Amino acid sequence: MNKIAKYYLFILILFTTVTSATAQQVGSNSPYGRYGLGILSNQSIGASEAMGGITYGVRRSQQVNPGNPASYSELDTLTFIFDFGISGHYAEFSDGANKEYKMNGNLDYVAMQFPIINKIGASVGLLPYSKVGYSFGQTKSLSNIVYDEIFRGDGGLSQIYGGIAYEPFKYLSIGANINYIFGSYKYSNVSAPKTVSTSTIAEERKSFSIRDLKYDLGLQLTYPISGKEKQLTLGVVYTPQVDIKSDVYVTQMMYTSDPYSNPYQAPSEVIRDDTLSSQKFQLPHSLGVGLTYSNKNVLVGLDGTYQKWKGVQYPNELDGMDNVLGGSRFNDVFRVNGGAEYVIDPYSRNFFHRIRFRGGLSYANSYNNVSVYSADNSSFAGVGGFKEYGVSVGLGLPMIDNIRRRLSMLNVTFTYTLLNPEMKHMIKQDVFEIAVNMNVNENWFFKNLFN
Repeated sequence: MNKIAKYYLFILILFTTVTSATAQQVGSNSPYGRYGLGILSNQSIGASEAMGGITYGVRRSQQVNPGNPASYSELDTLTFIFDFGISGHYAEFSDGANKEYKMNGNLDYVAMQFPIINKIGASVGLLPYSKVGYSFGQTKSLSNIVYDEIFRGDGGLSQIYGGIAYEPFKYLSIGANINYIFGSYKYSNVSAPKTVSTSTIAEERKSFSIRDLKYDLGLQLTYPISGKEKQLTLGVVYTPQVDIKSDVYVTQMMYTSDPYSNPYQAPSEVIRDDTLSSQKFQLPHSLGVGLTYSNKNVLVGLDGTYQKWKGVQYPNELDGMDNVLGGSRFNDVFRVNGGAEYVIDPYSRNFFHRIRFRGGLSYANSYNNVSVYSADNSSFAGVGGFKEYGVSVGLGLPMIDNIRRRLSMLNVTFTYTLLNPEMKHMIKQDVFEIAVNMNVNENWFFKNLFN
């Protein structure tokens, strides 16, 4: 790659990274994001998204895989990989009687992978961890007053990671990621009277920020069935629990108009302005195990993940927003991902024979529980969560540099996700997503003999 092309690619990388840092906290309209740490993001990127989200046993020299840091050592000593992705979402929400539709999109991630020396590879990037973005409400009455109660929230967590992997012995690789977790949350509850002669609107707002480090430890063990043509790869990833302290800011204010429609107006009265110092948050222990079989034409994998959310610490001031307390907020999460890829002939001169066809399935239970109230009489119906089912299909469209014979890939993925509630009166969520990501494979570390 010549110097001018490298310069423009570097500018693209810088622009994409900065834009991604400001755009990641978009892409969710789910009301379930109101509790806990929002809607959790899957840690699979690129081709893995179309294969149901498998990552632990995926070991490829031309694919960035931060889901298992042990995979970085597969990269050869001449290759630099730049990977970034965007997505669009269409969501349908239904409580059995009413439906609502939302659309949004965002720049999902940026990741880079490069060699250090022989058998040691590294990767850096920016990934989402969780997202919050919702606005919903209802009309309620109290005595002779009718008012609109509106809930709004935005924010989420992102993670900047840096990882390294080493292959001390043939077929064995170990690796680690250091992740800087950062982000902020804002939850708002607005009450606007409709039947009294007043323009006063009350808002209760709760906000906090999180900054801390998270670590991922990975291992991959490969068993060659027939050289490099056929092999099995076992992958394991462990993430220790993270203990976090953060100040939570709680305010109650009165306005003369909707504070979201007029965000720069000053409150007419401040009723409460408290800072709850050093509130305790935790991110859970996580263990993932995956097994992948691959040959020249096929890759098939299965992953299982366990996250110990039950019992993690979370401030009562936030936990009690819907009266779920006493350790009932969180569930331990069990996630299963399975997927496959097929290519007719990766070395063929025929473009259509080099296209990679992908598909996958996933299942998980929710880490969050919410209080459920009857839509008929507003009585308390219990505490429940949801099950998440996903189906994905995708294509990998190869693009070959005819001069250096480097293979880049344009990946297109279509995903359908169903959040199926466990109890009546909860909201069912259908999400249709199209994701496009570009995997640029460049020969940055090759020195030209002639300019």
